[in-house]
Amino acid sequence: MSFLDALENNLKSLEAQDERDPARAAEIRKQREEDRARTLAAAPVAERLRTGPFTTALLDHATRIGHSQRTKVQITWIDTTLRLQAKDRRLDLQPTATGVTGIFSESGSESLRRQIDLEGDPEALACQWLAPEDRAVSGES
Repeated sequence: MSFLDALENNLKSLEAQDERDPARAAEIRKQREEDRARTLAAAPVAERLRTGPFTTALLDHATRIGHSQRTKVQITWIDTTLRLQAKDRRLDLQPTATGVTGIFSESGSESLRRQIDLEGDPEALACQWLAPEDRAVSGES
């Protein structure tokens, strides 16, 4: 039996042991129910983020600003999260039950986390995200 086969058998054994443990099974079931409740609560906000005019305008402004900086803005949907990435800067817009949370990251580390107003100014958000550090726009929007 090869090392990988033995490892796979050990992992299957551990998973089966977890599934047989009633306390662990209840914990897993509770976690799944909480995740489902969170997802259902955020669904209306996620739909507004996905199809609303704010997102369209944000993508237009981010692309335009990126083009003027000779930077490609990559747009990715990861489940309900909208991710914008330009060089080492990233902006994740995550829908929650209370609204959209914007997570600004630079060089792989989170630099700012704040609520995003879907009725606000998408150009200001794009400028804040793509502005050079010395000209960064304040966190209002």
